[in-house]
Amino acid sequence: MLRSTLSVLLAASLWLVQPISLSPAIAGPFLERLQARMAAREAASQSAPAIEYAYGADPLQRLDVWRARGGAAAPLVVFVHGGGWKRGDKRNATGAAKIEHLLAQGYAFASIDYRLVPSATVEQQAADVAAALAWLRNNAGRLGIDPSRIVLMGHSAGAHLVALVGTDPRYLTAAGLSFRDVSGIVALDGACYDVARQIADSGRFMTDTYLQAFGTDSVRQRSLSPTLQAAKPNAPAFLILHVDRADGKAQSEALAAALTRAGTPAEVEAVGGAGLRGHLEINRELGNASHPATAIVDAWLRKMIGAK
Repeated sequence: MLRSTLSVLLAASLWLVQPISLSPAIAGPFLERLQARMAAREAASQSAPAIEYAYGADPLQRLDVWRARGGAAAPLVVFVHGGGWKRGDKRNATGAAKIEHLLAQGYAFASIDYRLVPSATVEQQAADVAAALAWLRNNAGRLGIDPSRIVLMGHSAGAHLVALVGTDPRYLTAAGLSFRDVSGIVALDGACYDVARQIADSGRFMTDTYLQAFGTDSVRQRSLSPTLQAAKPNAPAFLILHVDRADGKAQSEALAAALTRAGTPAEVEAVGGAGLRGHLEINRELGNASHPATAIVDAWLRKMIGAK
């Protein structure tokens, strides 16, 4: 059973990052079934209860909230899942260790769904992230949240979305917010921070995913590139983590450099792990003491939003 599960996970991982013989018509449904099974396992493994809320009218405009332990208003980590902008779910992107670890340190935690490509655009996805943040702030009192201490965290495509919301003010502005309403951004092994560069450097199989999300218009690609939107103003601070993937490393370092040039504090860290296995593990294993990202994220969150 264990060998079978590992084989399935490896096949899915390879599909996500490099060209293989499976066609998109076969690989897409396969990955969706795998994600559904992983979502069920993640939900079953989480002992802390979550409550689901709607932050918009669309069925995908939903979020889960785990209240902090203790009575005082708590700092909040808001998580945005990955999935190539066209897949993924708020349940299967949280990681069993992540939630328990953050709750034990005094944080509240929220994980959001957002509308997916091709039914929605990346612009609408970024708007959903901002709308979810606005809903959480507006309901902070009943949720036990300190609205002055909120961090956006995303993995993979979710890392791109939180970086975009943290560099282009139009999304928060449209939701009635500003960069003052978020304490910082944590991006976990993202790419497409510079869309045109990512497309140019990617293999044929992933190019299709990027073109479906970002199209071919260079002006639109630039507007959806956090690295190219990093001139002031920005969110107050960024933590950008990457594993040993050439594209993720290059994109992460370029984003951090652009933010630093703009005077925005940005820390970029390599956290071990290679290729797609490392890409998946930085999300799945965050919160486990054995993963190097855990200590880095813990220290940064303590500095930014003060949970002890």
